[in-house]
Amino acid sequence: MTLDVSYAWTNPQLPWLADCVSRHRHLINQRLTHGDLKRWNQALADIPRNAGQPIFDREAVGLAAYPEPHLAALETALRGLMPWRKGPFQFGSLVIDAEWRSDWKWNRIAPFLTLEGQRVLDVGSGSGYHLWRIYGAGAREVLGIEPSMLFNCQFAAVRALLGDHPVASLPLTLDAFDPGQLRFDTVLSMGVLYHRKDPIGHLEQLQGLLEPGGTLVLETLVIPGDTQAVLVPGARYARMNNVWFLPSVDHLIRWLERLGFEAIQHRGTTTTSTDEQRQTQWMQFESFVHALDPEDSESTIEGLPRPRRAFITARRPQTP
Repeated sequence: MTLDVSYAWTNPQLPWLADCVSRHRHLINQRLTHGDLKRWNQALADIPRNAGQPIFDREAVGLAAYPEPHLAALETALRGLMPWRKGPFQFGSLVIDAEWRSDWKWNRIAPFLTLEGQRVLDVGSGSGYHLWRIYGAGAREVLGIEPSMLFNCQFAAVRALLGDHPVASLPLTLDAFDPGQLRFDTVLSMGVLYHRKDPIGHLEQLQGLLEPGGTLVLETLVIPGDTQAVLVPGARYARMNNVWFLPSVDHLIRWLERLGFEAIQHRGTTTTSTDEQRQTQWMQFESFVHALDPEDSESTIEGLPRPRRAFITARRPQTP
């Protein structure tokens, strides 16, 4: 079978997946009209597939070894799927040094997660780096939803190289996702909330996807301040044109409390650095350093507070 993007959401190890795909077939078919998909599918078809020992529990997800004679062809194929925003991945001596050091975020959140035997959803899963780390941490079934067809192609490429595991990605937004009767033990939303015009509605959607007693893992941009503090940027924030609400941590916790979440815990706040998000040979466009004021690194190019990301966990109540 020729490898293409549909490998991202075709997985017999997830018994409920085919029905889920069927419910969204009309939306998936719309995304299959993407103008670059023919080129990306060709890159996928060109990947030399070789069985190897997968690695899920180190900073670079991938294969411990890969046949040297095929490495050049593999690199050419994977470069056909650039830019790689989330990673790193490694196949033998070939390293995909992605724009984001997603392993740093994983190292911040992993100590607070209990994923053994769980069904887990990652909203806005990108290339799927965290899907593999979640699986490596013991999750039973892992699903990502990610509207970008390029990122789904990247996930399909990595999955083809790592082999068959109960991990999949659907090319959908959260708003378009119809879970049917499907619910999850843990739901992650990382780097999504500030892109939503209705952030409280987003949190409510996440809550509805959780099993009673399930855990929400939330990571988002925040600002300093008290329970009343929230920033609504102008046209852009850190050069992004789709940022809507940046609350303080206390303000964000108030949202979660109003929705009825329990056991809400602020697990830490990190200032985004130019070492964690940067231009690389696998992402050659402008990156985070270009979003900062060159005269004041504590401000964005728009004169707003430098991006800081808070990590919060919360629990859906066992009973309504």
